[in-house]
Amino acid sequence: MSDAESPASAGTPSGDLDEALLSTLFSQSAVGLVVLDPQLRLVRASPAVAGEPGGELIGRRFTDVLRVEHPDDAEHLLKRVLAGEGPVRDHLVRCRPRTAARHRSYLLSAFRVDGPEALPLGLVTAVVDVTEQERERAREDCLTAVREVVGGSLDVAATCREFVDAVAPALADLAVVEVVDEVLRGADPPVGPLPPDVPVRRAASRRSGAALGGDEAAGGERGGGAGGGRTRAVGGTRRLPPRTPYALAVSDLRPRREPLGPDTPWLHADRAGARLVAETGAHSLIVVPLTLRGAILGLVSLYRCGDREPFDDDDLELAVTAVTRAALGIDNARRYEREHVVAATVQRRLLPQGDRGQAAVETAHVLLPGRDSGCWFDTIALSGARTALVVGGVAGQGLQTAVAMGQLRTVIQALSGLDLEPEEVLARLKDTADRLARERAALPPGDALQSEPLDSGCVYGIYDPFTRTCTIARAGHPAPLVVAPDGSAVAVDVPEGPGLFSADSAPFATATVTLDEGSVLAFCTSSLLPDERAATRITDTLARTGRSLQQLCDDIVYELPDDTRSNGAALLLARTGTVSEHRVVTWDLAMDATAPATARLLVRDRLQGWDRDEDTIDATELIVSELITNAVHYGHPPLRLRLLLNSTLTCEVHDGSTASPHLRHARYADEGGRGLFIVSRLAAHWGTRHGPHGKVLWTEQELPDHEGSERSRWPGGS
Repeated sequence: MSDAESPASAGTPSGDLDEALLSTLFSQSAVGLVVLDPQLRLVRASPAVAGEPGGELIGRRFTDVLRVEHPDDAEHLLKRVLAGEGPVRDHLVRCRPRTAARHRSYLLSAFRVDGPEALPLGLVTAVVDVTEQERERAREDCLTAVREVVGGSLDVAATCREFVDAVAPALADLAVVEVVDEVLRGADPPVGPLPPDVPVRRAASRRSGAALGGDEAAGGERGGGAGGGRTRAVGGTRRLPPRTPYALAVSDLRPRREPLGPDTPWLHADRAGARLVAETGAHSLIVVPLTLRGAILGLVSLYRCGDREPFDDDDLELAVTAVTRAALGIDNARRYEREHVVAATVQRRLLPQGDRGQAAVETAHVLLPGRDSGCWFDTIALSGARTALVVGGVAGQGLQTAVAMGQLRTVIQALSGLDLEPEEVLARLKDTADRLARERAALPPGDALQSEPLDSGCVYGIYDPFTRTCTIARAGHPAPLVVAPDGSAVAVDVPEGPGLFSADSAPFATATVTLDEGSVLAFCTSSLLPDERAATRITDTLARTGRSLQQLCDDIVYELPDDTRSNGAALLLARTGTVSEHRVVTWDLAMDATAPATARLLVRDRLQGWDRDEDTIDATELIVSELITNAVHYGHPPLRLRLLLNSTLTCEVHDGSTASPHLRHARYADEGGRGLFIVSRLAAHWGTRHGPHGKVLWTEQELPDHEGSERSRWPGGS
């Protein structure tokens, strides 16, 4: 029997059957069905869409019936289906149907209905309510964003900004993170409950959607991330008002979910909160304490505004999970911040404290704080009015990096006092670095420091005002930049030696450049000279006229890229000069027995001309007599004596021998051997400096006053 002859169909008009099928489908289907005419007006709809009764909505536009969130976009999509561009399947739309108290999410599918000659009669649309699935997906996406984004920065404020960007607008229209003020600076968080007098500082807040409007506190703004909005950085401090959800949350360490409105009873105790509710239209609040192992880091406040549905228990559970993850990131950043503060303090204490006036060179410096805590600089006064200029850096961050920097700086200061040439200083400094590396490698395997490599560079130069030369050597560090008084750049091709902690044992070489008086040398850490463009930028800045050295330092810093400033850097500028001819005198002496007496007469006459006191003159006569006698007995011609008056009085005796005298303690019966002992007692410092044509034995005497100091500094006094 055919279908047409079956008992079920016998005697039943096809029109009645179609109507019965449609009536059953529209009334009982779990999927909302809607029939639209070519003008997108409602022809028929199931109760799940139009409600009961639905006749009053017949003829209304589809977007008006469902109250679609973006009606123009939805109508454009449906018109494309009517135009024959194909059906639409599972397109997500947000609506506020008349039958629903809150916004709903639907998957919309639309199919064109064709009549005779393929003319469109309208559309059949199906809508599936996926509100709960979308809410669950949004919660999962929000939690995933928190897990992936929060904690990537070792900065407390940045971590808080990452958190509010992840939860707004996904979870809240307004998110505010307040952190205990001392925690922002790396201090240990207080153990809960939080005392009422402890200030908290707004570390970050973000507004989006309906919350955009007023401003709960003064603070900077920056553009938000995806979804738009405003993220505010660190703001002012406050003490949590008592008898409010904020104070209760940090008291019993439990989250709160509260409705908000003009009649909320606790808002009278929190004027700022009442103003925020009025300005943003916030109607629902979640407050979660930022806690970790019983310690209070701060507080997170989440608000929903406008016509968005209030928070529910699922939202509260999500907020607690997200805040727990944020607390871990904030605590890690706090610990790093504390170590960074300690390392920065150690670094500052290990660097020169205050300006050091040099005989014939003017210097200025700037140290940029940042992640790199191993940068250092130094200016060291050497014998003969010379000045050692040093800049170096130990790669890395933290306390151990600052300690390694301090060790290297101390060693290089000690080596400078030995009057060694720059290449010798760096060679012995590398020996010390090798010993430090071996000591670190010998640490127990469980020590985290044992696996951290050491990397360091240094540039060392000596400026001699009498020859106007600067001799430079470098170890894994950029060469200094030099700008002449006329603004032209002077090339200094300094051979690069191996880094201080490298396995390379190649010898160090030097380069010597002759400088005009008033030239400027720039010694920079590597972060300031990443490429040729950076070097050109610095030399162009140094060529500016009418600027002091400190102003030039500042000008260079102003033009640095942001990432350079965050890494940290050191810059040392030196403007070269000469010693005034009125403050230095040189005599060539005969290499015979009359030389000591002649030297004493010359010294007395010169010091009297410099208006020195009698005690200084007597001591200097004795020092010069002993040094000249030693040179006559044990040295070779030529014999030369030089006096230099600066903040100290320097005596230098040059002879052609390379043999160095040694201080010894003579016995009572010995007739000689007391000369250098007497010299060491009369002079504050003494030493031997070797050169290509012999040696220089020098002494320095402290003066009763510093009259000569100010007159003899660069560029020279009369």
